Parts: sequence; C-alpha cells; structure tokens
Amino acid sequence: MLFKWARPWMLVLAGVMLHGLCPAALANTTVVEPVANDIGDGRIPLASVALLLPTRSGPLGSAADALRSGFLAAYERNKNGLAISVIEAPDTPADMLAAYLAASQKFDILIGPLSRTGITAIVQSGKITKPTIALTQPDLPSDHEAALPQLLLPIGLSIETEARQVADWMSAERGPGKVFVVATNVSWQKRVANAFAQQAANVGMQADVMLLSMAQGVANPGALDQLKQRIQTENPSALFVALTADQALQVRSAVGADTPMYGISQLNSVGKDDSNRLAGLDGVRLLDIPWLLMADKPSMMAYPRQASGATGASNPDLARLYALGIDAYNVTRQIAARNPAFQINGATGKLNVGFGVGTPAFDRAETTAVYENGVAVPLDGR
Repeated sequence: MLFKWARPWMLVLAGVMLHGLCPAALANTTVVEPVANDIGDGRIPLASVALLLPTRSGPLGSAADALRSGFLAAYERNKNGLAISVIEAPDTPADMLAAYLAASQKFDILIGPLSRTGITAIVQSGKITKPTIALTQPDLPSDHEAALPQLLLPIGLSIETEARQVADWMSAERGPGKVFVVATNVSWQKRVANAFAQQAANVGMQADVMLLSMAQGVANPGALDQLKQRIQTENPSALFVALTADQALQVRSAVGADTPMYGISQLNSVGKDDSNRLAGLDGVRLLDIPWLLMADKPSMMAYPRQASGATGASNPDLARLYALGIDAYNVTRQIAARNPAFQINGATGKLNVGFGVGTPAFDRAETTAVYENGVAVPLDGR
C-alpha cells in the first residue's frame, strides 16, 4: 500500500531515522505536526510528505522560503490528514540527490527540488520510487522529455510554456500571418522568443525573431527606428515581446500602438504604486497567474498574502513562487487521495492533472490580461 496510517509521534521518529541516512538533513528539518483523521466518506488516509528545499542557499534561499510559505499557508487552511516535513536540502546536485534518496525511504510523497540541476540529477539517477512533485522541469535532451518517470510530476512555472500559450492565444485572435518577435540577448528572453516562434509555426503563423540591442537598460535608438520601419513596411499582424515591462514600454513608445502587442508575465508591472503606472502599455495583452491578477477573487483571498520586503515593495517573482507553493500543496492532497485525474482552479492557473495511471500529464492555463490605466487586469474580469 502506497500510503500508511501513522500517529503524530511517528513523524518525530522520521527525522531521527532520516538522520541515519543523511546526517546534514536532521538539523535543518522542520516537522509540522499532523492532524489525525477518522476514517469516513471523503476522508483520505494520512500520508507523510517531504518538502525538499534549499532554504539556506544564497542564490535560491529567498525563492525556497517563498515557496515553503505558500505551501504551509495552504496546509494550514486544509490539513486533511497530511503530515508535512520541510527538509533543508543543499542545492548542489549531489547533495540534493542524497537528500532525495534518504527522504524517499521514509516519506510517501516527495516535493522538490526547486532547481533544474537538482531534478535533473534525480531523474538521471533512475531512482524515483515514490510519487514526486517536481517544482521545475528537468534539463534533459528533447528526445528524453517524453520518457519521464511515471512517478514524476513536474509542475514548475515556465516562461517558455507561457510563450507557447501566448502563441496559441494570438493565433486564435489574429489568425495566420506574419508576426514579429522582439527580444534582447539576455538568455531567458531568447528562450522565450524561440519557444514562441516554434509554437507560432505549429499553429500556422510566420514568426520573424529579431534581437534588440540594449545598453544599461536603454534600447539602441537606431535599432528601435529600424524596427519601426520594418513594421511600417511589412505590416505584421502583431508583435510578441520577450521583454520586461520597462523594455516593452520603450518599444511601444518608439513604434506606436497600432500593431497589437503581446507578452508573458514579465510584462506585468505588479508592485508599482499609482505614481508608477505604465499607461504607455495600455492595450498590451499578456499572461500571468490569478494570484497576481485576481487578488480580490474569493479563492485567492482564502490564503494570506506574503509579507512585503523591508522596503514595503512586493516582489512579483517571489509572489509567483508563493502561489506555486499553494498549488503544490493542493496537488499533493489530490495525489494523496489517489485521484488519477483532477482539475484545480489554482493560484497559478487552471490546472489539469493526470497521475497514477500511465504517463503523468500536467497542463496549466494562466490568466489572459490586458493593460488598462497603466495596470494589467484580467480579460475575464473586466
């Protein structure tokens, strides 16, 4: 049997037993006491869950802490018989693999890691023997992606996936035709541009990718002028910008608003106060998660908001990871209940999940939005 009934004191012992396998893990393990359930209709058996995160890592510490906070916020709202242990796992591939293998001997469900190098090491080990909810995608050759282990469910946020969703959305609204794709030499922007271009080709659009020169955050005036001339000459049906909000504002100011502009969540200027609204982006279409676009929706208000930083400003990237933590917990509950297929209207989007029978499947549809009065608002909520 995959899951087991356990008493609260067994979770305390789990940390001790884990120490014998991975000495560094014990001192950094936080155990949240489970709430015992009686057997009854609709109840799920108690499952032990390990959340493996590098909360003390310099590069990933803040991200791990945000995700952990969201996960535990969802746990506090609906404990429903799950016993959660948060395990500090150093984020080098070897250390993460060691922590994962140790935890897999003691827990029913494992969640993590947060880094691509960590999950890649775990996948390549060939030792995934328990349901594992990965918080990112493994970095594997494309011909290996279809052969992920049946007990692995990657649910991480992906800007490349956002780009592909925007391509489908643009095709539905604009139809086939030429579109311009604008990015800079920054690696994430090139990945997003390429993902969009590939999906655009799949749905019958012709995508022309062009890289924009930037120096200290300022676009090259000559490059902007050249882009404007090409738009006037070739008349693309739309622009896809793999840019930040401030970069997109420079492009919009140079080329005008006649050509529809689309982008991903990095266009959302969430966190700016009224004095910093980006009215120059009004009409620009983008995707982002419900947690940031629909904060006043009852399903979003059910969870506490993450505290702002010392400056009082919110960090949208950390907010997205907090929301991912909420969804990771709710996906865990469904897997603990052994539901082979389920849907969740989550904090990061509408989730469709298949797990436990055949090849795992995961799809996230983020919320479509448009800039109005300098801020992004959901299209469905206008």
